[in-house]
Amino acid sequence: MTGKKTHQKPRPTVGELLAEARARLRVSGSQSAGLDARLLVGHVLGLDGTGLVSGEHDPVSRAEADRARALVTRRTTGEPVARILGVAWFYGLEFELGPETLVPRPETELLVDIGIAHLGGRLAHLGGRSARFADLGTGSGAIAIAIAASCSNATALASDTSPKALVIAARNAAVHKLDARIKFLPGSWFAPFAGHERFDLIVSNPPYIATGEIETLDVAVRQFDPLEALDGGPNGLAAYGPIISGSARRLVPDGVLALEVGVGQAGSVAQLLEKAHFSKIEIHPDLAGHPRVLSARLTAPLAPR
Repeated sequence: MTGKKTHQKPRPTVGELLAEARARLRVSGSQSAGLDARLLVGHVLGLDGTGLVSGEHDPVSRAEADRARALVTRRTTGEPVARILGVAWFYGLEFELGPETLVPRPETELLVDIGIAHLGGRLAHLGGRSARFADLGTGSGAIAIAIAASCSNATALASDTSPKALVIAARNAAVHKLDARIKFLPGSWFAPFAGHERFDLIVSNPPYIATGEIETLDVAVRQFDPLEALDGGPNGLAAYGPIISGSARRLVPDGVLALEVGVGQAGSVAQLLEKAHFSKIEIHPDLAGHPRVLSARLTAPLAPR
């Protein structure tokens, strides 16, 4: 008894799979097709850039090829590579991501720079004693972890309304051996902190996109970032009032508040800081020249409510 023979496509080589991925991504409009292809194919095959080159002629199993093609398909829909892989690099550190966390942006590293600079000076003034800081809306924990990793005598409290995001943040802190110095608490802004908690530094990258502008954002943001981490209310400024008023009661004398802001928001946020009696308000531009972070000092904190 004879049957029909099935003819399967030959197994692709590493180089062929890479070329196929690059071509598909270019057709989809990716501006980084080559890099995306290397990251996605390398992830499936467990190869870095050098391994992809040296193994160019090595055959790939059909299962591996199918998995790589599936990841490439996801990328062609606009899903960011970091979301597909579930990890992102920020401030030289790797962070696990989840659906409830933002992909940390390179421009947010400026917020970390400012936080580290202030805490470094504060620690020197304290003569080596520990300084404390807070990260509001921590998400993956990237900001808090990056600051703590550079300030060995600093401890932190970090809050977020998403319990699932906090689970990821705690895992990230443990990976970087900072879980003993950062405590993650569920709740909005200062709500989960004890009444007596005071901080040398408060940082936040809050939601600052105006509700009506969310649909105009790039597909990678509007479809794949969590809405609650984007939507800043009708004018994008809804989070800043509670954060600034709370900080005026939570900072120690000469403590610093540092906030990331959206394009065109620096002036409005500066006015909110002035009304709350902050001084030495500085506007820091990112590498593109956009006002990105505001820092301000509180000389005389308000009495707690």
